[in-house]
Amino acid sequence: QVQLVESGGGLVQAGGSLRLSCAASRIPFSIAAMGWYRQAPGKQRELVALITSRGNTNYADSVKGRFTISGDNAKNTVYLQMNSLEPEDTAVYYCNTKVTVGGMMYWGKGTLVTVSS
Repeated sequence: QVQLVESGGGLVQAGGSLRLSCAASRIPFSIAAMGWYRQAPGKQRELVALITSRGNTNYADSVKGRFTISGDNAKNTVYLQMNSLEPEDTAVYYCNTKVTVGGMMYWGKGTLVTVSS
């Protein structure tokens, strides 16, 4: 069974930093990309950042310059370094993996990030 295990969420004051990690295992196909999405209360889930297996990255405009995504292909692990956090970054952050076959995607259970003002 596919597993995406996230860690690193928590409570931080505005201006602070957090680092999220996600380790994927039992993925039946090659990974095309890994990324992070988030969902705030009452809002739709949105893309935060993603990184392809070739190292190309994409960020939401709201986090550019503050968040950095990185990955370790050998370990099927993706990281999200979040700096200069703002209360608006408060959300449940979900790890996502997209495989090369059929565009299938897998999701983690989510980790809560709370930024206090």
